[in-house]
Amino acid sequence: MKTTVLALVALSTLAACGGGASNYTTRGAFAPQVMFATGPIQRACMSQGRRDATAQRCGCIQAVADQKLSGAEQRRGVKVFKDPHKLQEWRQSDRARENAFWASWKEFGQNAERSCSGV
Repeated sequence: MKTTVLALVALSTLAACGGGASNYTTRGAFAPQVMFATGPIQRACMSQGRRDATAQRCGCIQAVADQKLSGAEQRRGVKVFKDPHKLQEWRQSDRARENAFWASWKEFGQNAERSCSGV
């Protein structure tokens, strides 16, 4: 009888703590979270037909763009996918606006590389 009571107390304590494992799995607990978004950068990335331009990678790059670039900077950045030399022109420009865009785009690219390289 004493063993039965102890077993019931242990079960009720475990149930009160949420002792079931149905809401938690260790398999997915440490999996990296992959970012994904759609937008102008994602569409430009996919439209160029580059070998490494997968839907997942382009979506990840767009998610980083949403965090780091304004809408205007994203629309301007679409030109980089169509004509990569444009970025070099902006980098070497004497105009403050183009230099500012270059700095933003460079930081965005570094963040995208860190966040999306494994995708």
